[in-house]
This record gives sequence, C-alpha cells and structure tokens, in this order.
Amino acid sequence: MLKKISKKIAGDRRMPREVVINVEKLETRVAVLEEGQLEDFHIERSETERLVGSIFKGKIQNLEDGLQAAFVDIGLKKNAFIHYWDMIPEDAARLERADGGGRGRGGGRRKKYKPGEMQKIHPVGSEIVVQVTKDAIGTKGPRVTANLSVPGRYLVMMPGSSLKGISRKIDDSKERARLKKILARLPLPEDVGVIVRTAGLGTRKTSFVRDVRTLLEIWTEIEKGIREHPAPCRLYQEPNLAERTVRDLLTEDIDRIYIDDRHEYEQLRQLVARFSRRAKGKVQLYEGSAPVFDYFEVEKQIENVFKKRVWLKSGGYLIFDETEALVAIDVNTGRHKGSKTQAESILEVNKEAAQEVSRQVRLRNIGGLLVVDFIDMKSKKDQQAVYRMLKEGLKKDKARTNVLPISQLGLLEMTRQRVEESVRDTTRTDCAYCEGRGKVKSPLSMSVEIQRRISAILRDKRVSHNLKVKVNPSILDRFRKEDEEDLLDLEHRFNGHLTFVSDPHLHMEDFMITREDDGEVLFRAHEG
Repeated sequence: MLKKISKKIAGDRRMPREVVINVEKLETRVAVLEEGQLEDFHIERSETERLVGSIFKGKIQNLEDGLQAAFVDIGLKKNAFIHYWDMIPEDAARLERADGGGRGRGGGRRKKYKPGEMQKIHPVGSEIVVQVTKDAIGTKGPRVTANLSVPGRYLVMMPGSSLKGISRKIDDSKERARLKKILARLPLPEDVGVIVRTAGLGTRKTSFVRDVRTLLEIWTEIEKGIREHPAPCRLYQEPNLAERTVRDLLTEDIDRIYIDDRHEYEQLRQLVARFSRRAKGKVQLYEGSAPVFDYFEVEKQIENVFKKRVWLKSGGYLIFDETEALVAIDVNTGRHKGSKTQAESILEVNKEAAQEVSRQVRLRNIGGLLVVDFIDMKSKKDQQAVYRMLKEGLKKDKARTNVLPISQLGLLEMTRQRVEESVRDTTRTDCAYCEGRGKVKSPLSMSVEIQRRISAILRDKRVSHNLKVKVNPSILDRFRKEDEEDLLDLEHRFNGHLTFVSDPHLHMEDFMITREDDGEVLFRAHEG
C-alpha cells in the first residue's frame, strides 16, 4: 500500500536515475545522472573543511545596530556573521530551511531592533549556539543562525521548537493526513520539533521511530557539548559527502548508487541497512578497470561545467561570464537552422536555453545575481513560455531562487542562494600567467588529475609499470611537500615505479607520462 502511494505521488515521470561516487585520497565527487545526462554534481576536498550544517558554541564579539547584525567568534580565522532576526529562534525560519529552501525568504517582514535592544538579550561576550547556513566565501566569514536543524533520513529535527510539519513538496492530501497521524505519535520531547522530509513519503511509522531515536542521540551529544565545552567550539558536524548523498538522495526514483571505494562502500551499506534493508541492494561497488567517471561518461560532461561556451542540441549556444558582482548568460542562435518562421525558431532556441540554464547554474553551483540575455522575442506569449520553462527547470534546484519576468530589454534577472563556493572557484586558482585575469587548475586539482591518469595506466597489465611523469615545477613541488605518501601508496598498490621530472617550460595544466624503458608517450595533456 505504502509503495503504491509513493509511486502515485511520484507521478508518471520515471527516467532511469543513477548516482556515481568517485572516492580518492584528496577529493570525493558525486554525479547524479538522469538517462546518462549529468543533472547534479558535487565535489568535496579532504583538505577543505566543510562548514555548512555544523553547529558551534560561539561567543558574541560585537553588535552592529546599524547593520542589524552581530559577529560571533566560533573558533575560525574569521568571525561568523548573524542577522539579529536569526539570533531569536523562530519556527517560520526553521520550516523554510528544513524544507529545502522554498522560493522566497519567507517569514514576512523582519523585526527591526532598536539601538541597544539586542545588547539586553545577547550582550557582547555572551555565549550563543549557532549553525552555519552559508560557508565563508571570498573575504566574508560564514553566515550562521540560532535556528538549529539536524537532518536525518526521513526527518529534520529542530531543537528548541514545537513545530511538527511536513515538507511542502509532499502535496498529496491523503499522504499528508497519514504522516500527520504518525507525527502526533512519535516519542519526542516537548522542546524538539520535526519536519518530514520528501524521503519520508510512503514510509512506515517504524522507520520514523528509528530516525527519531538516532536524531535524539545526536542532540544528546550536542547538549553535552554545550554544558561541558567552553566557547568557541564545534558541537556537531555533518557527515562526509558520500554519506550525505546516500542519506539525501537514496529515494524510490534512484535506481543505483555506484561507488569505487570498497571501504566507503561497506560504510554506506551499513548506513543504508539502518533505514531500509531493501534499499541496501541499490548500493553497488564499482570494480571496473576504467575510472568510474570515465566508464559512466561523466568526465566529459564535467568538462562542460568549466567551459565558457555551452552548445545546445538545436545548434544554439550559451556564453557564461562570471564576474565578482554577477553572472551574465548570453543566448545565441549559433548554427540553428529552423524550418519554421523566425519567431518560432527563436522561441525554440530560447526554450531549450531556459532548460539548459536551470541545469548549468545547478551544476556550476553559481550563486548571487544572474542575468540571462535571451534572443529578442516580440510576443509576450513567447516571453511567458520561456519564463515558465526556466521556472519549471529550477524546481529541481535545492538552492533558493527568485526569478523575475523577462524585461522590455529582453533580459531575465534572477538570484540564486549562495551557500558555498561555485565549482569553478573550488577547483581553480588565479592564473600566474595572466595575473588573475583568467583561471587555471590549482596544483591540488592537477595532482588529483595526474594521480587519476597514472592509476588508469597502471591498471592495464599489458603496460610496463615503470613510468616517468614530466610536470610543471609547481606541481612537482606539491608532490614533494604534500602528496609524497599518496604517490608511494600508488606505487605499492600497483607494484609500479614512478619517476617525476620537472620541466619549467610546461604549462601548469600540461603533463606527460612516458614508459621509462623506451620513452614511449603513454599520455600527454595539452592545455591552453
């Protein structure tokens, strides 16, 4: 019965969906594929600390009545920033965050505090428990809130709240009524609220009870930390990317999750078994000879994430220009040759562009202000059709977005919630050759890429395992200072021997792998 409810609410749209997880020493990557097409992409570096979702016990450093905000020391290099209205927990704000963002800010008009009013509630030097909602980006410190929420598999727990709600994305009235009955009977303390996540759709009561038990154990540990540890300190940290992926994405519409690391595979299987023995079989260990992202043809698609020009199937294309203040996206007809009228051809390209824009901003994790310059359309009806197409595509996006109709100048303005650095800023560093006017791959990204390519070559038993790798001096410096242990582990795993040579004439993104015996070139990366 519950399975039927789930399928009914999911609707008729049923395309094969797969999650591919690539785990390496320096980074973990997650790709969500729909009929083989990359629909979502996440990356997490082992040497980059993820803050979003972490709960800290902090100390208020100063209050700025003019900004209606405070700065809190949570033990990081930069103080965290918190709005006055986020310092007083409220259920409306919790509901918006736990429900995945929604489309607007929610909560109506914010209260404006009079000068000195917040000083009486939270004086400078006092302690406050906060949660990071936005990572430190550029020169800005992290954004925090006192509205705490801890996500589980089916529920989001909200300490200090009396709210018991259901995700707005579950809109079937019978299912909502069933879930409300379950919520009313859950063994929850009076000062802990919960919201049913979309994953809870069609789920049995016993699964919710197990989820509550796990979440309350987490909250007990957090309370213990609040009592025993002096500020500033971290009280809670979200699990790693692979575990978050299984927790948040393993729903009825996911067919398989493939992962290429045995240790992480065993961990995920144990995690899944806690909430669904049937779903355990969906987690598969990938043991192929080709790198997992190559096998599923993800690597090629990821490259498009960094390209300035993105081609559309119709022959049109998009141009992405990311600046510090905004992102400009230009739509062009390109090679499109429509057999219809000019207006119909323009509408066809613009509608396809609207779909691709919604996908690309999600893949690139672009935040802030975006301006899309569609091809001029005289018909208001056509403009509305393109606007609706973009809004529909953005429904898949977990980040909060706000989209304005196409203006008289043919421009569409939108904002997208910026929670973390974009994929480009995460994986690229300022180019030494052009003094920051462009982007090249960082030494860390090059190290990951070179190690990945070496692994692929060493897997081939027909190839000699004595390799010579020629790299730019800055990359060799990275190998010597930070990655020597990883490279020795690579030699040990494949019973190979690696010799690294520095070549100052090589571009940062260029490297060459040859067979040491006879000098035959096995791989050469040409960039620039």
